[in-house]
Amino acid sequence: MQGCPYCHSNQFIKDGRYFRKNDSRYVQRFQCKECFKKFSVATTELECGHKKRRINYQVFKLYCSGVSFNRMAWLLGVHRLTIKRKILYLAKKCNRDHKKLIQNRVFSEIQIDDLITTEHTKLKPLSVTNIYASDQRLILKSQVSQIPAFGLLAKISRAKYGYRESHLRKGLDKAFSEVEPYIKKDALFKSDMHQLYPEYIFKYFPKAELQTFKSEKGCVSGQGELKKQKYDPIFSINQFNAKLRADLNRLFRRTWCTTKDPRMLQCHLDIYRHFYNLRSLKII
Repeated sequence: MQGCPYCHSNQFIKDGRYFRKNDSRYVQRFQCKECFKKFSVATTELECGHKKRRINYQVFKLYCSGVSFNRMAWLLGVHRLTIKRKILYLAKKCNRDHKKLIQNRVFSEIQIDDLITTEHTKLKPLSVTNIYASDQRLILKSQVSQIPAFGLLAKISRAKYGYRESHLRKGLDKAFSEVEPYIKKDALFKSDMHQLYPEYIFKYFPKAELQTFKSEKGCVSGQGELKKQKYDPIFSINQFNAKLRADLNRLFRRTWCTTKDPRMLQCHLDIYRHFYNLRSLKII
């Protein structure tokens, strides 16, 4: 224990223990000598107040394996709202654990690419910026940004939903500011010929080296992430994007599940980032 969570005093004594039914464990209780409030080792945990702790890890694995909210609720015998609350909790936990996982690491080779998905309809696209450390095979950041419709759908989108702002610059700024402490100043960056990447790479890493490559068509129609050429210089990030398409139900090419709220897509990506990194490091 670091101290009393209420007055932050280090003066406290043991005050018995209680049996926690939801995971069949005894939890030590304490009492502060200064404010006289009682607390336990579980008071400051993210799981504090959870009544179904046993399903947390199961939700974590199923959500990163293409299973939807409703199917998880049916498989685990709980309400759909319980699953949603678990997702919000897991996103906070995975963000915290991700920082601990990479805090002592330094990355020297980075690959960047954007994945395009939708917000309920193709007329409202979203861009997912993925920053991947190819030297250690870890995903550092997946950032969701709103973008306007483009191509043949642009005119239809404006007629039906009006003008749609682009938040891609804000998303890139946030993504690079988060990963900056963990990347070498003279790191090697690889990407496709996206117009905005050089601006933000050299803004945060003035001494970095940038290599850009022309985009190629997919190996199979509808699978733009996996390229058909023999050698793909940014294969690692393209393979990761392909895994996102395979493991996240809301990103399947053909699916019943779509993103209604971009914030939930961001939670999904934060959870999957930690899941992918733990699998890559063979921790789970």
